[in-house]
Amino acid sequence: MSAIPLRNRRVSAGLPALAATAALALAALVAGPAPAAGAQSAAGARAAGPDLREVLFVGNNWEGTADVLASTGDLAKVGRISIVPDKEERLREIYLNPVKLGYFLGIRATAGEGHDQFVDDMYTTPDGSAVVASRPSFADVVSIDLRTGRVNWRFPVAGYRADHMAVSPDGTRVAVSASTANTVHVLDIASGRQVGSFTTGDKPHENTFTQGGRFLWNSSIGDVTSALDAPWLDWTKGDRKITVVDAQTFRTVRVIDMRARLDAFGRSDLSDAVRPMSFSPDESKLYFQVSFFNGFVEYDVATDRITRIKVLPENPATSTDRTTWVNDSRHHGMSMSPDGSRLCIAGTMDDYATVVDRATLAQGPLVPADKPYWATVDGDGAGCVISESGADRVTAIDFATGAKRVSVPVGDHPQRVRLGHVPAGWTGPAAG
Repeated sequence: MSAIPLRNRRVSAGLPALAATAALALAALVAGPAPAAGAQSAAGARAAGPDLREVLFVGNNWEGTADVLASTGDLAKVGRISIVPDKEERLREIYLNPVKLGYFLGIRATAGEGHDQFVDDMYTTPDGSAVVASRPSFADVVSIDLRTGRVNWRFPVAGYRADHMAVSPDGTRVAVSASTANTVHVLDIASGRQVGSFTTGDKPHENTFTQGGRFLWNSSIGDVTSALDAPWLDWTKGDRKITVVDAQTFRTVRVIDMRARLDAFGRSDLSDAVRPMSFSPDESKLYFQVSFFNGFVEYDVATDRITRIKVLPENPATSTDRTTWVNDSRHHGMSMSPDGSRLCIAGTMDDYATVVDRATLAQGPLVPADKPYWATVDGDGAGCVISESGADRVTAIDFATGAKRVSVPVGDHPQRVRLGHVPAGWTGPAAG
């Protein structure tokens, strides 16, 4: 493995070159409310027309498939599609290239927990004809035709691993983190053509479009596979920051160093590796999880400071040795109800999920779950759906009561769950 880079202290206000435009950029970032997630989903469903059906895509990371479920109610299974129809071809390329093979096996031994990572994130095209997915072990993004199951296009990312994605509010662009190249690619979702890219901190992870697609936020999480997990060794994890770019020019408009913000709040003990995040409906507040922490942080965008931190319960059976927590992600997965009143939290290494009142930060009942790894708002906005990666199932939780509604079996090691669309009557690719 390569040497672990020492992290330089960074200027907390952002890059010096951006000082002249910082005030303007900050004003633009918080100017005006954006549609809530539920509103965007409803608008997308109306635009899709009667020939499409809204569904949930569940990416089975170790299996290389996506289960497609009803987006509401009993989450009934609609169909399944392979995300690796070209698996043999990709493996042949990897095994003939010693460098690619080294990274491929490295992913298996570290982030993959002994397994290959064949599907991470997924979004469907606006017309519901294809699903676009990132494939970590194959270091690419592919578009899979939903009717034939064949690859429409393939985009190899820079470096050797693809990670989390985000789709623009209009559905025409998809952003993907190239985690070993410190780069985010932005692609045309129909053609796979790159329309832009930008540089991030070490190991870019989560991507989020804001202000109706005007800005794109990326958080870099640093090295999460090393065993140097003691709090005093946190500085070895790399250069971690939030990078905000103009989504048309891909120029950086703001850099946020959460290390300085956490220190100012009196929590120098917390990691500054920002993991899953959720914005409030008006995008004035950002909620996010950080490595090793059983809880989440509230950040005020306009004042550029942390305002509250919520500590959630520990599970004594799983909370004793932080070196055993997968990829440093003690809690990994959060989503917000469309009205902004509730947060659904996946307590990954503590084996539960819970709904938290956003105004009071009071938590609801702890719903037992086996390594829950993601949380997504369901189709009608009444609940969230978590992926239980340790039990190969997804579970719906009611936002109003915090109670479990239903659990449904899926494939091997489900992680990302995303709303999407398929053609009406679709049950899987046609044979042949």
